[in-house]
Amino acid sequence: MNKVVLQSDRIAAANLEKRRTRELQRKERIFNERVRTIGVDKDALDYQVKERRGREEQEAEILNAYAADLLRHDQAACVLESREIRDRRHLEETIQHFRQVFQQPTSRREFDLNDPDLLKKEEGGQVLQGLAGEDPGSKDRIKRQQEQLREWSLQQQRELETARQQQRHADQQYDQGRVALDTRATELQKIQEQQQRALTVATKDFNLAKAAEVAEQRQRQWQQEEEDKSVEIQNQLQTLELNEQEGSASVLGLARLWLNKGLSAEHHKHIIDFQLQQAEEKKRVSMERQQRELQQDESRVVSARAAILLERQQARTARQMRRDVDNTNAQLAEAQHTQKKYLEKTLSSNVPDERYFSQFNTTSR
Repeated sequence: MNKVVLQSDRIAAANLEKRRTRELQRKERIFNERVRTIGVDKDALDYQVKERRGREEQEAEILNAYAADLLRHDQAACVLESREIRDRRHLEETIQHFRQVFQQPTSRREFDLNDPDLLKKEEGGQVLQGLAGEDPGSKDRIKRQQEQLREWSLQQQRELETARQQQRHADQQYDQGRVALDTRATELQKIQEQQQRALTVATKDFNLAKAAEVAEQRQRQWQQEEEDKSVEIQNQLQTLELNEQEGSASVLGLARLWLNKGLSAEHHKHIIDFQLQQAEEKKRVSMERQQRELQQDESRVVSARAAILLERQQARTARQMRRDVDNTNAQLAEAQHTQKKYLEKTLSSNVPDERYFSQFNTTSR
């Protein structure tokens, strides 16, 4: 019998075959270490390799450029050296030519520099009497040179003394200005301290006067209360006596008078003691309140004194800091002044003068 294959079976078989093929390809990718790419970004690795190669090429270009610069600098140094040698040789040739043309034997040291033609004038150019090469005018020339050197030395000493005087005058002006500024600052500080001290004394006097006034006012109030209490007690006693007299005069109060006749003195004493006790209690409460107020006033005075001491301490600290800053500024100014003098001395000593140029062209050799 022929087997009948349905369309759905063919489709299912094709799908199954496709899945098997895809699974085999996945296994091939996974288990083949040469082409396995799971967990690795191949594009990023390629970009890193390309970037590294570009960086290496850039570094190589920089090294080549640096080597080219070194070669060019070496060539320039060789050219400059050869040019310097050529210029030195040309200068030596020029000096030799100058000596041959302008420094003749008649202008040497053994001849009179002021009158080179003296030998030609005397005796028709014959040699002077005496030893060969003897200079009769050497003593006069040496004397004139010594006088000239002495004049130069005196002139240099005068110039140096003038410069020192000017520098000393400038330093004195600077010191006077600094002392004046310090004096003015000290005066202003003293004035400020006096004002602060006067303000503190005035505040203290005001607080003490206020405390004394409050204490006196409380004392007067307490005395007035005591007087009022004593007057009130006396009034109550008088009222009781009047009531007893009125009760004795009336018929209705007769029984009461006889009832209280034996207890009247004790009753009066009990009332007086109770009132005195109340007065003592009020006096004690008033004294305690006055004591608390005095303690508060004392604490306020102590706080004010502590605040004043703190302000004085802060002022002393500020003055010390200002003094330290002034000392530091003075030291810095002194160091700057010393450095300036050293630089001026160095620059002035390195400036070429006539003595530097006078050492050339003094001999025919």
